[in-house]
Amino acid sequence: MKHQITILLVFSLLFPSFLQAKKDREQIDRGIHSSTFIPKGQWMVGGSFSYSESNSDDYKFLILKNVEGKRYSFSVSPNFGYFIRDNVAVGGRFSYTRDYIDIGNLDIDLNEDLSFKINNASLLQHMIYGTGFVRTYINLGNSKRFGLFNEARVTFGAGQGKTYSGEAETLDGVYEKIKHLQVGIAPGMTAFITNNAAVEVSVGVMGFDSKWIEQDHNKVIQGSRRETSAKFKIDLFSINLGMTYYF
Repeated sequence: MKHQITILLVFSLLFPSFLQAKKDREQIDRGIHSSTFIPKGQWMVGGSFSYSESNSDDYKFLILKNVEGKRYSFSVSPNFGYFIRDNVAVGGRFSYTRDYIDIGNLDIDLNEDLSFKINNASLLQHMIYGTGFVRTYINLGNSKRFGLFNEARVTFGAGQGKTYSGEAETLDGVYEKIKHLQVGIAPGMTAFITNNAAVEVSVGVMGFDSKWIEQDHNKVIQGSRRETSAKFKIDLFSINLGMTYYF
């Protein structure tokens, strides 16, 4: 015991700054306090919806000239979850997306000697997705109205698409079967507008993405393609805005 006290006394004389730094670290309060934002046993249901449409008639943009066509994009995504403990929910999401592009005419003019022309071309694609997720919440300060969340999710989707151009005897088309796997995280923010209803916004920042496409060209030629990517960045195209109800 005497030797231990002697060693400690010598250490404190030689390294006073070390002991002070250790003491300072123990006393730091970063202002992060865990409190119940959404209690265990609650359910959450919600969803998001989006629709966009555009039409072009003799439109010009840079090298694109005489653009005539139309497009629309439609997406609906209901979700549900259950809080297995305070601020922690598990749940699922189902999504349906449909995209359509019809090009009546499109001239691509690179220079006087190099130009392309596309007419009577269409693309139609629709996908169904299923997602499982785990979401954790933290309130902003002591607020019960505003909070942050982080969602870890796994998504698998399947669908089909077709592209075709020309008409009558010159009609040419490609039919596709599509499978899509996504694994990632999406942080976001929730704001309660009533005691039970909240507006939520989230954005994907990290994930793994893999897509498999099988093609059938005019029922004669078959082909395939696989796309795989991993990312750690803010994806502005994955921003999602929706409403959620808690009960």
